[in-house]
Amino acid sequence: MATHPSATPDPTPDGPPVEAPPGSGSGLCLVTGAGGYIGGRLVPELLDAGHRVRCLARTPANLRDYPWAGRAEVVKGDVTDAASLRPAFEGVEVAYYLVHSLGAGRDFEETDRRAARTFAEEARAAGVRRIVYLGGLTPKDVPEGELSPHLRSRAEVGRILLDSGVPTTVLRAAVVIGSGSASFEMLRYLTERLPVMLTPSWVRTHVQPIAVRDVLRYLVGSATMPPDVNRTFDVGGPDVLTYRDMMIKYAAVAGLPKRLIVSVPMLTPGLSSHWIGLVTPVPAGLARPLAESLRYEVVCAEHDIAEYVPDPPGAPISFDRALALALQRVQEAKVTTRWSSASLPGAPSDPLPTDPDWAGGSLYVDERERTVDAPPETLWKVVEGIGGENGWYSFPLAWAVRGWLDRLVGGVGLRRGRRDAQRLRVGDALDFWRVEEIERGSLLRLRAEMRLPGLAWLEMRSERDERGRTRYRQRALFHPRGLAGQLYWWSVAPFHAVVFGGMARNIARTAERAADASPKGANTGADASTARAGDVPAHAGDAPPRS
Repeated sequence: MATHPSATPDPTPDGPPVEAPPGSGSGLCLVTGAGGYIGGRLVPELLDAGHRVRCLARTPANLRDYPWAGRAEVVKGDVTDAASLRPAFEGVEVAYYLVHSLGAGRDFEETDRRAARTFAEEARAAGVRRIVYLGGLTPKDVPEGELSPHLRSRAEVGRILLDSGVPTTVLRAAVVIGSGSASFEMLRYLTERLPVMLTPSWVRTHVQPIAVRDVLRYLVGSATMPPDVNRTFDVGGPDVLTYRDMMIKYAAVAGLPKRLIVSVPMLTPGLSSHWIGLVTPVPAGLARPLAESLRYEVVCAEHDIAEYVPDPPGAPISFDRALALALQRVQEAKVTTRWSSASLPGAPSDPLPTDPDWAGGSLYVDERERTVDAPPETLWKVVEGIGGENGWYSFPLAWAVRGWLDRLVGGVGLRRGRRDAQRLRVGDALDFWRVEEIERGSLLRLRAEMRLPGLAWLEMRSERDERGRTRYRQRALFHPRGLAGQLYWWSVAPFHAVVFGGMARNIARTAERAADASPKGANTGADASTARAGDVPAHAGDAPPRS
């Protein structure tokens, strides 16, 4: 049973990049499953390595929201439809097979079998130079017929592609660690939501997890393997752990209290999947094959892939490092791509905007939007003037009580006020908030520094819509930490309509009154005097409508 030596910790904050291997070039790669977890992250890595990329999709419109959409060709087709595959294979040198029928019903094995055979036949007929397939790591001491249907189907697909007559690389991985991976999200939610866990016996089986960065590096490198290579490769990280070990390590890296984990042998995979579906947002139909796969010891028997795709310093990435990368954006309060239109920062460990709703961990959002009868610059003055003696534009008693409670538990409370009555800058303390980002005239983002069982942000925007009207957009966001964070959000959620709804209304009304009071042609820019929350009644419900 071979394992890798411990990887050297990566000194850079973002971890090792997915490097283009020697000999990579501009050959055309066909990527199936580009709308999936791995495929959606592989496309930009292939593009950055100098390859041209064509994506096959049953519904091409589903790929238009990906950050790389304008750089890759997208064609309509289905891996089970030979007629649609023929034009898709034209000029293709390397074909990535990243699809499976998980959750497609009882006949998913037959669907997978038919799709793999069709794909293999059309690839051979088109003269494709190489097929690359990402399958599942299987236990070496369990006959294929005794594997779970999910693992058995993965193994059969790999065998069909290897027998296609096209040189094929089959990478076999166990649990992939990265935000958005179904296996990782199941681990994340179980650990975060349950301080005490009654778990199935499979939490004590050994697995060899692998960071998504390493998976992508091996996939990219497989494109340039010599033509005589036609085989499987086991790929994994340097650590062999039980699922219980992974949950304990996740809690430590995420800053959660130590979890109490009790194994209950009578929990079958079927019961486990329903239990997972109950306490996590991962669908039970997806959780079941994952739980069934975890019954087996899945550890790499070799690391021959390094002969063809050499590991750079710091790779393969350790489990702890992979966890840190997957959690990095939330831990560093960089959650922009979770709730705005900002482009993907390029880290494969990060969530994609197109990932399932349950991917990336819980992020709760209270969103308010209003049309404002005032210029955007007047609205901006009101936004930038928030906090301190100006107040927070709604229900002052609630803000005062929240500040008092924060001080009671050792927090900063509301006593810090603000540095300047009119202007803010990044890094400014603002009561129990900190200015995290400011785009003068349009965006103010605050990060909470009050004592909370999680991380919180408040975002305010002043902008024009497509009709030229001024719009005010406000978002309060909360990333819960553990069960306490979940309970906190749902306990305060009923008050959001009063606190945040009132804030949005009164900010809009303050801007409108300031616009009415300004003489025609007066300076309404961001440098003009700032409107104060005290200019309107403090309680949202007391503010009279504008005439």
